[in-house]
Amino acid sequence: MKTVSRSTITCPHCSYQKIETMPTNACLYFYICENCKISLKPKLGNCCVFCSYGDVPCPPIQKKRAIDIDSD
Repeated sequence: MKTVSRSTITCPHCSYQKIETMPTNACLYFYICENCKISLKPKLGNCCVFCSYGDVPCPPIQKKRAIDIDSD
């Protein structure tokens, strides 16, 4: 399974959307909305802002899910 490196983040405060390139080996804990300037943090239980507000989870989670699927 190929890892997707881009995700569209949607701000929960103003609904602004922006396509961002995700780091491949780390989680992004803070993200400032370009439109309303609110600082986003991951929701409880999520590792990063991409997993909370993106349309694609971060690469480490994508890899973990691929491993979990392969081990079934």
